[in-house]
Amino acid sequence: MEKEEELKKEIRELEEKLKDREASLPAHSVRPQQMLAIEELEIALEGKKKELERMIKTVPSVD
Repeated sequence: MEKEEELKKEIRELEEKLKDREASLPAHSVRPQQMLAIEELEIALEGKKKELERMIKTVPSVD
């Protein structure tokens, strides 16, 4: 479960970074590198969420 908690923490951190990046975008004249940074965060976030989902599916629940 330690790995699961670590992944959840990483997901929260990536979500916060993404939120900050999006909030810092200017209304006009967005630079390509700004959009690239956001896309990279989105890809990393998606990967971590999929990794967590796979982990949850493979760990049998204890009832």
